[in-house]
Amino acid sequence: MRISFYPRLAWTGVRKNKRLYTPYILTCIGMVMMYYIIAFLADSDVLAHMKGGEIMQSMLQMGTGVMSIFSLIFLFYTNSFLIRRRKKEFGLYNILGMGKWNLARILIWESLMIAALALGGGLAAGITFSKLAELGMVNILHVETDFSLTLSLKAIWETMIRFAVIFFLILLNMLRQIHLSNPIQLLRSEQTGEKPPKANWILALLGIIILGAAYYIAVSIENPVETLIWFFVAVVMVICATYLLFVAGSVALCRLLQKKKSYYYKTNHFVSLSSMVYRMKRNGAGLASICILCTMVLVMLSSTVCLYMGTEGSLRARYPRNINLDAALGSPEEADSEMVDQVRELAEQAAGENSLTLSEVLDYRITSVAGCIEGNRILLDIDQVRSFSVDNYAAIWQIFFVSLEDYNHLMGQEETLSADEVLIYTTKTEYEGDTIRIGDQKTFRIKKRAVGFVNNGVDAMQVIPSMYIFLPDYNKTITELAALEGAEEGTSPDIHWIYGFDMDGSEEEQIRVQERLEELLREKTLSGGGSVFYATVEGVAKERADFYGLYGGLFFLGILLSVVFLFAAVLLMYYKQVSEGYEDQARFEIMQKVGMTKTDIRRSINSQILTVFFLPLLMAGVHLAFAFPMIYKLLILFGLMDLKLLILTTVGGFLIFAVFYVLVYRITSKAYYHIVSEGK
Repeated sequence: MRISFYPRLAWTGVRKNKRLYTPYILTCIGMVMMYYIIAFLADSDVLAHMKGGEIMQSMLQMGTGVMSIFSLIFLFYTNSFLIRRRKKEFGLYNILGMGKWNLARILIWESLMIAALALGGGLAAGITFSKLAELGMVNILHVETDFSLTLSLKAIWETMIRFAVIFFLILLNMLRQIHLSNPIQLLRSEQTGEKPPKANWILALLGIIILGAAYYIAVSIENPVETLIWFFVAVVMVICATYLLFVAGSVALCRLLQKKKSYYYKTNHFVSLSSMVYRMKRNGAGLASICILCTMVLVMLSSTVCLYMGTEGSLRARYPRNINLDAALGSPEEADSEMVDQVRELAEQAAGENSLTLSEVLDYRITSVAGCIEGNRILLDIDQVRSFSVDNYAAIWQIFFVSLEDYNHLMGQEETLSADEVLIYTTKTEYEGDTIRIGDQKTFRIKKRAVGFVNNGVDAMQVIPSMYIFLPDYNKTITELAALEGAEEGTSPDIHWIYGFDMDGSEEEQIRVQERLEELLREKTLSGGGSVFYATVEGVAKERADFYGLYGGLFFLGILLSVVFLFAAVLLMYYKQVSEGYEDQARFEIMQKVGMTKTDIRRSINSQILTVFFLPLLMAGVHLAFAFPMIYKLLILFGLMDLKLLILTTVGGFLIFAVFYVLVYRITSKAYYHIVSEGK
């Protein structure tokens, strides 16, 4: 037997089954291309030397791991469609005298050809589009670069190794299936349908209960920290419930439709519904997979697009002014000392040297301490504050104390308080009590809840909620609190003076002012009242690149992974239609012989597809709607408070995706119709 016999036989098999293999090979090429682009950008010297590029590359490194795992699972799943279709052909070879070793050699050559096409085509496409992707990343970071096509040997090698392992594992799985099958099973593999399953109402009910519990978690949690803890639990519950409902619930739906005679005994429903019953277990699992992939795409796009579009708002929440100075004080009285006056003069000097003037000045005192809220009391015990169990983590708050005088000055108010009254303002979640007790101090009555307060940057960095307490006698309360908590090391409150200002200059001028102010503070040692003045200076212009690196990296990764998940969903839809088309071909051929026209066939096909095909889209929309409150609370932890922006991106994303889904439906339904109407 010639050496070229097996390669020629393998290539003939691929070519004659091109309707199945072409989408699979194209998807493999797309997976390789996407992986190479992510790996290339994660190793790009251009990005590494840009502001914010380091953060973006760390996001992409995470993406390579996600891409590897998903490629392995998805290619295994889609390959099962191919091997199921080819088993009849292999059974015929087996009966004609080929042993299982001969079949194995055909599969080996076939796998080598597909791997070569996928790696060659994927790397070629990846190298071609990698610079375009790099320019996209550069645009996200708001910087400039030159156009020069480069190669990353590290990314090429990494891509080849990982996908070679994936294709090898797929080959081993195919060889296992051939080894465990006998010729008769192989010949009848396509005709071996599933027995009509019974409607398992217990599993369907269990799916409804689990899904209801997941939805309840999503809409009932108010604290963003609890959302962070329960998010992945809810995701797993939704995935399990989706599979149970689509597998068991679809069977129950078919049974109910069969009992409805006015629906079942119609030309356009009878054939499609009766054939669906015999494969609903596999059909339901495929629909559930499509639904989950659609949900992943919608959630990922809506959240990452919203984050990126809201970058400036998040940046301003973290840095409320162009230049922000945070000084640590030893006591509340130091805020009125000569040191503070000198810092104000240095800030004006740094701005004046660059011909800029200060505006929108922030100037106030603030004291912070971490505490656990239990009932109406803030527990300041260090052991309780540092305990991060699921039970009490959501009770940990960041507490800020601000004088009523500073509140009125900054917010333009004229509030008054008696000695036992306070105003409060909370972020991320609400405090329901009417009184508040600080440690072992006296209890304060909450006179009013403020509608807002200026950002101090600390709250935007933390996942825990914050409570601002505005005090009528700030100095006295903080001094008593410091004396009370100072007995235990590590629990003393942090007393700060916050100073910030805006300027009309360009970003370069703002950076020069920030650097000059830092230089002046280093040159002049400020002291007074027995303590040395320590301050950190931060600026929006200098930190903008890092913000765009983080949010831009998440946005870019979200786009790439969404495209990959779309590949997966489209391929699942296509293979579902094609495989079912081959299964139904003989049934429709018989029906044509007894008088069923091609118009009747098309109506029957539309009935079958419309019955189940749009269920994944509908369910994905329901999943997204119930997940919306949880997504919003998670974005709050990233400093994004723009609810309208999230609503706009979510609704817009769903509508665009729905249009795309309808186009895929039309294409795949035509493929199904052509197969069943061939009559071959």
